[in-house]
Amino acid sequence: MKITDFRTLVFGTPWRNLSYLVLETDSNLTGIGEARVVCKTHTVLEYLRDVRRHIVGHDPFDVEDLYRRLTVLDFGKPGEVVMTGLALVEMACWDVIGKACRQPVYRLLGGKVREKIPAYANGWYRVERTPEGFAEAARRVVERGYLGLKFDPFGSGDLELTRKEFHRSVELIAAVREAVGPDIDLYIEMHGRFAPHQAVAIARAIEGFEPAWIEEPCRPGNLEGLRAVRRGTALPIATGERLYGAQDFAPLFALGVVDVIQPDITQCGGILEVKKIASTAETHGVVVAPHNVGGAVSTAAVVHLAATLRNIKVIEHFNDFVDQEVQEAASPYPRVVDGNFSLGAGPGLGLSINEEFIRAHPPRTEGGVILDPGLDMFRDAAWNLRGRKAKE
Repeated sequence: MKITDFRTLVFGTPWRNLSYLVLETDSNLTGIGEARVVCKTHTVLEYLRDVRRHIVGHDPFDVEDLYRRLTVLDFGKPGEVVMTGLALVEMACWDVIGKACRQPVYRLLGGKVREKIPAYANGWYRVERTPEGFAEAARRVVERGYLGLKFDPFGSGDLELTRKEFHRSVELIAAVREAVGPDIDLYIEMHGRFAPHQAVAIARAIEGFEPAWIEEPCRPGNLEGLRAVRRGTALPIATGERLYGAQDFAPLFALGVVDVIQPDITQCGGILEVKKIASTAETHGVVVAPHNVGGAVSTAAVVHLAATLRNIKVIEHFNDFVDQEVQEAASPYPRVVDGNFSLGAGPGLGLSINEEFIRAHPPRTEGGVILDPGLDMFRDAAWNLRGRKAKE
């Protein structure tokens, strides 16, 4: 079997663009990939045009060689753009492989460890940044059956918080904990913006609320900072959504500074690369909670992968709370029921995309260039609606 062509589409929403790749083969089988990349949608699509020679004419079963062609053979050190482009193609290849073998992808990755994978909610706190607003929104999440929820309570904090903002942020966490009770997991997002001493101070102030983890407490790549946070708190530390391959994760394991890794299959080279990262994590006693900001296709792909991991913890999910229209871009949508994803039926990734619907929701463009809405983590991290309206 050979890949004969591919095409890309972009679904635009107020908060994010979702890129789709449809892979065509000489066996009349097609595969689908999906990714979301912050503020680089146009760049990733242009990159795929540049590396067409590495895609068309090759066997979709040769996933390892695809990785080699797009990384080693092009010589430069691959980063976010390369690894996202690779992930789009690699995901589509697995979809083709599954269809050709008449098997779901998870069975081709070693088979399932479990039928259901826990999910946690994100995107739910687009409310006034008050204890009352956060508490009410959190209760609605739990009413939907979620057993965990993540949020960034820190407003526009960068490196340090003012004393007023420090106490306000702690009050928001306290309000959410009181609203949902002791048996719901709270994942505290820090978006990689704090100096180590500030991250430690925050961690110590919120230990009594028993968060399931603190996420990206300091800048990605600041290993010394992460080590300082590790020494300063007993809370679990999660990180990894802005790391782009196995080599980026290796120092975390070597230094023992992480408890939960969060690779994003859409930006980390795809399903197989993340499978390898997760397997290495297991040898270090580290669990996996994949970062997932995608739509139906990448969510389905991460569920397939997660079902095969012995050290899976939980999967992130946005689409019940923000940009819910993305659920209509492909079917059947992998839904969260009673706090869990379940494995779907069907070969490959088990779904098909609605290209007409996607084309009806184009991204914004300017001068022929796709514009990304992005999410400015430093100015809009709390998703405060009053702040958003003021900007508009």
